[in-house]
Amino acid sequence: MMDMTQPGEQDTTQSNMQPVELPEDATLVIVDDDQPFVARLSRAMENRGFQVRMASSVADGLAEIRSDPPAFAVVDMRLGDGNGLDILEELSRVRPDARAIMLTGYGNFATAVSAVKLGAVDYLSKPADADDVCKALLAPPNQKAAPPENPLSADRVRWEHIQRVYELCNRNVSETARRLNMHRRTLQRILAKRAPR
Repeated sequence: MMDMTQPGEQDTTQSNMQPVELPEDATLVIVDDDQPFVARLSRAMENRGFQVRMASSVADGLAEIRSDPPAFAVVDMRLGDGNGLDILEELSRVRPDARAIMLTGYGNFATAVSAVKLGAVDYLSKPADADDVCKALLAPPNQKAAPPENPLSADRVRWEHIQRVYELCNRNVSETARRLNMHRRTLQRILAKRAPR
C-alpha cells in the first residue's frame, strides 16, 4: 500500500508502535470518509495485529457491521451520508460486547454523551494517534484508557471549532461571526493565523 502522507505532514497514526496483546477476535471496522487518514490508521492497526476492514460512509459501515459484526470499531462522527452514531447504535444491537470509539475533528459534550450511551468506550479528537486508538480499544471494561500523552491544546480545540463552523457556513465570515457571537474583525484575525499547536 502506498504511503498517503503528504510532504511535511506528520503520520500521527504510526507514532511509537508498541507490541500489544490482542484478544482472539481482533476484527476491527474503521468507518471514516477521510481516505488518507483511514489508510494510515488501517495500516497502523494492521501492524498491531488487528484484522481491519474499512468503510467510508454510514451505509457501507452498516453493511460491514451487519455482514460480520466486528469485535472493535473506530467510527468517525460526521460522514458524508449521515452520522456515525447510527453505526454505533447498530453495532451495539448486533454485537453488544463490541468495543467502539468515536472519532471527531471537533469536540462536543452532548455528542460525547450520546456516543457513550450508544456503547462507545471512548471519544477521541482527530487526527487520532494509533497508540491512543489502540489503548482506548483495549482498555479494561468499565475503565477508560489513560489520557493521551500529547492532547490537543485548548487553543487548538477552539481553533478547530471555529474552522468547523466557518466551513459549515460555506466560508461566510459574517455568518460565522454571527453564529459564534464574535466580532467579524476578531474572527478574520483568527482565520488569518496558522493553527495553534
